[in-house]
Amino acid sequence: MRTLADRISADSVSKAPSKASRPPSLIRSSMVYSSFTLISRFFGFFRDLAVTYYMGASASIAADAFNTAFAFPNLFRRIFAEGAFAAAFVPAYSKSLEQDGEEVADVLAADAMAVLAAATLAITIIAELTMPWLMLIMRPGFAAVPGKMHLAVILTQITMPYLPCMAIYAHLSGVLNARNRFILSGAAPILLNLWTLAVVLPAHNAVQAAELASWGIVAAGISQAALLWWGVNKSGAKVTIRWPRMTPQIKALIMLAIPGALAASATQINIFVSQFLASSVNGAASWLAVADRLYQLPLGLVGVAVGVALLPQLSRAVHAKDRGVAQVAMDQAMVFSMALTLPAAAAMVSIPSFLIDALYTRGEFLAVDARETAAALLQYGWGVPAFVLQQLMARAFFARQDTRTPMIYSLVSVAANIVFGIALFRLLGVGGIAAATSLASWLNVIMMATTLARRDHYRPSALAFSRMARSLAASAIMGGLLALAVHFRTPLEAALGWAHLGKIGPKEVLVVLVSLSAAAAYPFLLFATGGITPAEVRAALRRKPADGPSEGHADLP
Repeated sequence: MRTLADRISADSVSKAPSKASRPPSLIRSSMVYSSFTLISRFFGFFRDLAVTYYMGASASIAADAFNTAFAFPNLFRRIFAEGAFAAAFVPAYSKSLEQDGEEVADVLAADAMAVLAAATLAITIIAELTMPWLMLIMRPGFAAVPGKMHLAVILTQITMPYLPCMAIYAHLSGVLNARNRFILSGAAPILLNLWTLAVVLPAHNAVQAAELASWGIVAAGISQAALLWWGVNKSGAKVTIRWPRMTPQIKALIMLAIPGALAASATQINIFVSQFLASSVNGAASWLAVADRLYQLPLGLVGVAVGVALLPQLSRAVHAKDRGVAQVAMDQAMVFSMALTLPAAAAMVSIPSFLIDALYTRGEFLAVDARETAAALLQYGWGVPAFVLQQLMARAFFARQDTRTPMIYSLVSVAANIVFGIALFRLLGVGGIAAATSLASWLNVIMMATTLARRDHYRPSALAFSRMARSLAASAIMGGLLALAVHFRTPLEAALGWAHLGKIGPKEVLVVLVSLSAAAAYPFLLFATGGITPAEVRAALRRKPADGPSEGHADLP
């Protein structure tokens, strides 16, 4: 049976690419990154359980204050880690590696790191000094609750040094990714979860837990930057510490990075706007933060991972003017990412209340918190495919060093999110804020897809469309089965009445059993509908591409 890559190659490439142009496996690179991201999310889940247990959501001022303190530097982390340097630095560094050699490329990397470190350190100092006034702009609703604004200011001042650490980490990740090394950049986030979890557990009350968790974030940032510094040196790159200097190459990089940061971070900016709108409701920042953690799982495992692996490969194909390799890479990224994203979206839409209640309702996290969080998760759920598609389509622009177009679309998306958010917040409450974010993300996807097709840069092949439609069908069936299982939740939990171990009870056991059953059933549904074939999975896992007319592509589904 011919794989997707075989058939696309036959249609789009008149002759097979040479061995020299053979790209590294996109799917294997993505799987490496995703594997470590999965481990990170596993520890992150236990971190969130500890945070919500000690801080709750609407029952105290600590949870909203801490989530704000984490969100502000984390916004910049996601911009730098998944935006500016994915958009500008990786293509420039990859091009320099191929055309100028390692020594020249590493000088570019060192200069870029020096400028980036200086810029983020300046931002951090300014934010530290102006935080009382910034907080009034970011979270005006906190002023209505005694002590909440002050605590949010203090905690955010503690966490701000996380920003320069993460900027350096993101930059060094770009160096490793351009050299097709993905393990450390995927593994480093584990340190954040381990540090936060370790420092929260000894807490005696909600405010103390928030303070300790904030210090844990800073310790994690230092650890992550140090780990990536070690990894870059081990990789053979010579990225030295130097004073910042504005060379012509750095000026060009900045001109690309600024719009690229906005373009690749539309989702994060929209979320930040959502938090602003929600600040008037006590607990809303925490409800949105918990829902955010859950939908970030497929975004991190799939969207970011595939995007990180896709950009260097796509950049090489564009620079080599190899349209066939570029088409195959994008099609495979789209098919693979939707095959893994759509079932996660189906679960969030079909059983949000069950997921939140079973996972989080305990300690200071009350039933009302679970209900409001589930409403937000439902609305985020149907936007998850758009969040992932944004990551992939933006790479098609970035690989051509066009950051201006997606930046414009991101700004349109942010403006739409504000308008939708205000309207839907009044109509649906906090869930309406999440719905606005999803709606704005789909608008962004439509604009990018239309432009890529109009410029003849990329349009999914008929086969890719077919495969994605089949993945959608498999996911819809799985979502129906999940809803059916939750319909019988009461008798199922009664049958599991024996399952008691400390804080673990029937509902926790049931959510694990239901999730594992869905995860086991989905591959069979995917194969049955033809979303992906077993042959393509085997081809993706092969270390060497198969021989044949599509050599260079057959190792990718």
